[in-house]
Amino acid sequence: MSPGPLRIGILGGTLDPVHHGHLFAAAEAQAACRLDRVLFIPCGHAPHKAEDEVTPAEHRYLMCVLATASNSGFRVSRLEIDRPGPSYTIDTLRELRAIHGQTTELVFIMGADAVREIDSWHMPDAVLAEARCVAVPRPGSELADLPSVLDRGRADRIEILDLPALDISATEIRRRVRAGRPIRYLTPDPVVDYIAREGLYVQAREN
Repeated sequence: MSPGPLRIGILGGTLDPVHHGHLFAAAEAQAACRLDRVLFIPCGHAPHKAEDEVTPAEHRYLMCVLATASNSGFRVSRLEIDRPGPSYTIDTLRELRAIHGQTTELVFIMGADAVREIDSWHMPDAVLAEARCVAVPRPGSELADLPSVLDRGRADRIEILDLPALDISATEIRRRVRAGRPIRYLTPDPVVDYIAREGLYVQAREN
């Protein structure tokens, strides 16, 4: 997509399930930052969640594959799923750097809620130093007051991407499945079909 060094976007998290909000944010970041590709990286072991609070990684990985199949600029990585131990962003960024080389520009795409919880991250300043960080709004968690939320040094290292916040959340999708309500148009049809076929989200989770 762009001349010069490779530019790779990283969109991670539990992605439980991936939905149109994730896809829209990835597409906007790809255009705004002139990314050659965006990697969707479902976490293997979420550091802040118990294992039984998250859908098994293989399901989350396959749903990402189904959701991104029609976009050649999107890829899905098993990097965190196949790596033992907690899925820390800094480890992922450093591993991608080792794979793709020092000249590659890594762009870490994060939600506003993650930015507000920066002090709970593992090595947050190392993450901000390792990659260009782009924050996207999430429903109920906007970014206009970012400088007042973070200290100046951190705020200066996070670029705000101005785009509409789609009012879609993975939590709401799971709740709708449990309630027997439709989720079509909240997530791509192949993901809707996969959730139904595998019987995902029928039982309540705490998160």
